Amino acid sequence: MLRNQLFKPKWSKLFVIIFIFGFILIGASSAQVQQTPARQPSKSCLWSVRSGANTIYLLGSLHVLKSDDYPLAPAIEKAYSSSQKVVFETDLSAMTDANIQAKMLALGRYPEGQSLSQNLSGVTLDLLETKMTEMGLPWQQFARFKPWLIALTLATFELQRLGYNPQMGIDMHFYKRAKADEKDLDFLEPIEFQMNLLGNMDQADQDSFLSQTLQEMEVVAELAADMTAYWKTGDANNLYKLMNKSFEQHPSIRDRLLIKRNMEWVSHIEVFTKETQNVLVIVGAGHLVGPDSVVDLLRKKGYEVKQK
Repeated sequence: MLRNQLFKPKWSKLFVIIFIFGFILIGASSAQVQQTPARQPSKSCLWSVRSGANTIYLLGSLHVLKSDDYPLAPAIEKAYSSSQKVVFETDLSAMTDANIQAKMLALGRYPEGQSLSQNLSGVTLDLLETKMTEMGLPWQQFARFKPWLIALTLATFELQRLGYNPQMGIDMHFYKRAKADEKDLDFLEPIEFQMNLLGNMDQADQDSFLSQTLQEMEVVAELAADMTAYWKTGDANNLYKLMNKSFEQHPSIRDRLLIKRNMEWVSHIEVFTKETQNVLVIVGAGHLVGPDSVVDLLRKKGYEVKQK
């Protein structure tokens, strides 16, 4: 079936996207999660959907975290232990595939004879040159990168500088565990689809995407800390406000990155409810909170969905 297949104004969409979507650029190194004692909240970013034959668990992922964000809530560990199948947004095994990396680079670079400076507004170009100088990055190495890939690269550098690691993200954490435990693995979208979500944005959106990212890089530490805190405590209301604030001025991007995908994923989840084994579905947390989320759409279809 599917196998192989803010609540602070004007915060950057890019940093939100890195936390709620999985992109292959940031997932190459390995790391060990260090389990340290932590006080567990009463709620988590986990929901259950009961059907006649099984339970579907919906776990919201932050795709980059720190080692001290572990251990996870007991409800999350119980959901994993009781599930025979684990489903991810995309095929995480493709993240280190050389062909996929080459495709992403091709999608994110201008053809020979074109450059970033020829395709950016003067204001955005000035902001970019200033930020790259501050970060000590050589301009020439990025001269042919498209705005969306520049934005993703700079934001990834900043998050890693703050100690966030994609190998600590929820999806990668459970992918490695599920493989070791020989659980049934599945995914909702091919990785090429995820690459095209950003890679096929029009030029105006890419310029805006990069400009806003550059202007808001100063607040990423606060944004990341707030988002992680809301995620840990299962504060779905504030998580929605934080994650969706960035999309208010860009409804078409929200529709493309969130709503249409939520609707497609719900159809897959309905198929899972007809299986006999329990299924843990792990997707970006932004897909599970607020109106038109996967949780909201399932409830509208009459399913009983409970936060754990």
